[in-house]
Amino acid sequence: MSILHETYQLNNGVSIPKIALGTWQIATPDAVHPTEFALKNGYVHIDTAHGYGNAKGIREGIKASGVKREDIFITSKVRGESKSYREAMGNIHDDLEDLNTDYIDLMLIHCPTPWRFFNHKPTRPHFYKENVEVWRAMVEAKEQGLLRAIGVSNFNVDDLKQLIEATGVKPAVNQIRFSIGHTQPEIVAFCQENDILIEAYSSLGTGRLLENEAIKKIADKYGKTVAQIAYRYPVQKGMVILPKSVHDKYILENADIDFEIDAEDMAFLDNLEVE
Repeated sequence: MSILHETYQLNNGVSIPKIALGTWQIATPDAVHPTEFALKNGYVHIDTAHGYGNAKGIREGIKASGVKREDIFITSKVRGESKSYREAMGNIHDDLEDLNTDYIDLMLIHCPTPWRFFNHKPTRPHFYKENVEVWRAMVEAKEQGLLRAIGVSNFNVDDLKQLIEATGVKPAVNQIRFSIGHTQPEIVAFCQENDILIEAYSSLGTGRLLENEAIKKIADKYGKTVAQIAYRYPVQKGMVILPKSVHDKYILENADIDFEIDAEDMAFLDNLEVE
């Protein structure tokens, strides 16, 4: 079986494919072809967000691919700026309409704060109550059958604790920035202890890893590209990855990671410092 069809099981029993086509910064017109091409070439998981504004393009790509909706796993996200029950429910219904689907497989809170406050730590506690309201909308939408699973993105340990303690409902997923040299051990450990699956974004370190000589040596050893090592690394740690490309060549290459990095090389990568 292709790794594109391999899955993890979320804490509510839903199966999620290990690899998703990422679509961040891909506008609607440009999202059609990569979605169609990816689905025609084995991808079964597409990651988008209300804030990306490309759901209609993804809808057209799905239609053009001929792949049945029930054979595709779609992830989307409530905007970071949507911090009320009403706004969250509005985002969910917008995505359902724009994707032309009756349900979304996984919906995340995109950010624990509006994006302008994301790096301002003293501000984060001010949004705990707002996130509970958003979560309430998502729980309700899940109960209505509009969502199959719900989770969060960019949440730190305190954000997660506050949400779980206030609602008693654990997220199924936390989608965070994770790559070689940026492994966020505290968040990862908490999520693993609480059966919250990590989805790793920016696995290429926003491109910084591609010219790293130490990773190049490992890539040469396995006959792989640096990108393939960078994407294999989080998968081997039991995480979902979200490789993004609009180019056919890279859409195929990014998923060609059905190999094993040996324990010694994984340990080296665990301790590699990346500038």
